[in-house]
Amino acid sequence: MIQRIQTIFILVAGLLTGSLFVQKFADIIVNNELHIFNAFGIFKGDELLFSGLPILLFIGIISALHLMVIFLFKKRILQIRILAFTILLLLGLFGMFFYFTYASFDEVKVAFKIATALPVVSAILDWLAIRAIGKDEALIRSADRLR
Repeated sequence: MIQRIQTIFILVAGLLTGSLFVQKFADIIVNNELHIFNAFGIFKGDELLFSGLPILLFIGIISALHLMVIFLFKKRILQIRILAFTILLLLGLFGMFFYFTYASFDEVKVAFKIATALPVVSAILDWLAIRAIGKDEALIRSADRLR
């Protein structure tokens, strides 16, 4: 059922996660030098200080899972399981933001951007989608009992 509310939740969560490819996560100031943290790593000017490959992989996997789940609308239990897994991945991604920021430097000043909160928003949307899919599954099972 592509026109259901859970599809909207999943689509918005996927778009938010996909937008992380192009957004800046934080401005990091170390020794009065500005470093930029985005999905590709931590940069000082044009110089790459730390590679963001794990973050890129997480964002890519999560976005692909969201896209895949939309088209599994006939397999509701599988949708719920995959969405639960994506919630764990999103929370891991959120944790990776802080790990990359604080484990990379000593005595750091950080100005996080709004993109840092998007994995949490996506996880909440996934949880809302799981609830809506569960309600659909309950409705289908109750209709099967009447036959």
